[in-house]
Amino acid sequence: MTEPLRLSKRLVELVGCSRREAELFIEGGWVTVDGEVVDTPQFKVTTEQVALDPLAQATAPEPVTLLFNAPAGMQVQMAMASLKAETLSQEHRFSKRPLKGHFLRQSTGCDLQAGASGLMVFTQDWRILRKLTSDADRIEQEYLVDVSGEMIDEGLNALSRGMLYQGWELPAVKASWQSENRLRFALKNPPPGVFALLCEAVGLKAQALRRIRIGGVSIGKVPAGQWRYLSSQEKF
Repeated sequence: MTEPLRLSKRLVELVGCSRREAELFIEGGWVTVDGEVVDTPQFKVTTEQVALDPLAQATAPEPVTLLFNAPAGMQVQMAMASLKAETLSQEHRFSKRPLKGHFLRQSTGCDLQAGASGLMVFTQDWRILRKLTSDADRIEQEYLVDVSGEMIDEGLNALSRGMLYQGWELPAVKASWQSENRLRFALKNPPPGVFALLCEAVGLKAQALRRIRIGGVSIGKVPAGQWRYLSSQEKF
């Protein structure tokens, strides 16, 4: 009976590469076992057919950024645990093949408002993380806020100018009605709790918040609890 071997060792035997090259080939998604991609060098094989893609490159996979549509109130750690191949949005499965390495060493920036749903960003790219943190004051965010109550006269104009409310100096924001009971807000680096105050200041009560955009990146048609990859054309 054939003894099980690590996939990386079998690949070394098959193609004559170094152990490190074998690991990079496998982690990069270039190796199949009986026709299925396996990206774990420790995976054990016996008599299975192991093949290396002719276009394979022995380089570390490029860092990726994942855009997650968080259900309301989901904490960061729970959201991170939800990032897996199975929860990739069906509509976005054509762009990139998920690898186990895509879900490792992910960091998040641009915190979601407490209790809100919508766009969370997880990234392996230090340049994106730096932009989301160091440049937060310059990046506009867009939220949809479900409201109840009756807005005061000229409420939208008051929101666009900024105002003083119960001792709080509220920022000037872009605000518009999306529907009869839903407002769209756009502002840079919103402080915690600001949407509740903005709504109260014009006679409304915030019922639910959903972030749909950070800078030039929107969550798009991703169902709640699922995610997609940031494309190379998208910029925060």
